[in-house]
Amino acid sequence: MSAPVAISEIFTIPPLKWAGGKRWLTPTLARLWHPHAHWRLVEPFVGGAAVALGLQPRGALLNDMNPHLVNFYRWLQRGLRVRVEMANNRELYYEQRARFNELATNGGTETAEAASLFYFLNRTGYNGLCRFNRKGAFNVPFGQYKTINYTRDFTPYTAALAGWQFSAGDFSRLPIKPDDFIYADPPYDVEFTTYSPGGFSWADQERLATWLAAHPGPVVASNQATARVLRLYRKHGFQVEIIQAPRMINCTGDRTRAGEMLARKNF
Repeated sequence: MSAPVAISEIFTIPPLKWAGGKRWLTPTLARLWHPHAHWRLVEPFVGGAAVALGLQPRGALLNDMNPHLVNFYRWLQRGLRVRVEMANNRELYYEQRARFNELATNGGTETAEAASLFYFLNRTGYNGLCRFNRKGAFNVPFGQYKTINYTRDFTPYTAALAGWQFSAGDFSRLPIKPDDFIYADPPYDVEFTTYSPGGFSWADQERLATWLAAHPGPVVASNQATARVLRLYRKHGFQVEIIQAPRMINCTGDRTRAGEMLARKNF
């Protein structure tokens, strides 16, 4: 069954499950964003789009390293209607996963079918993870949900995303304007970094911090508050604070809430 999407909810409910999503952080970011709301929002790592949907910028440049994710958002702008078969069924899941990888291999990455399959895999796969092997194939296993409410009609999102531009690629290639408001939420400084083909290394973390520090406009960055991440952003002149994230450190005994870095510059 297709779950209805109320227009009033479009700006608050992301269409995808996304590990590390920042819906919980949006109220904090909104206070920083409000004085600059007439400027363009730039996100080098849009991820689940919770921040953009929460802040509701009139203009936005939303980028991600994951081309399949960006294709999904571009089809949302066009009024995506999911026509592939969707059910919380193990056999169907692996059939659709194979079809998705076939499209990715044979030049079908930018199709509506690929966008629809990406949505189905995201909602049905284990914990909403997005993971690729070294060959670029999506390899998340079947999930463990009792019930799943799928959405088939995404046309209400067309108005919400109308003034936004989506791009796929490295953050350093983005055409940034001096007065852009940049919010960067890169892959965390943790062992798992393969949510997109190619991954995100520590050298990439350093490149990003240097790139962000060079921007003359307001910049906000978030990341897991590891010691080296904190040192990196302080070295580049950011005002750094540690806040408590809703997630836990791990699920095998340590139930301490994880520390999240919030770094600011040019405010």
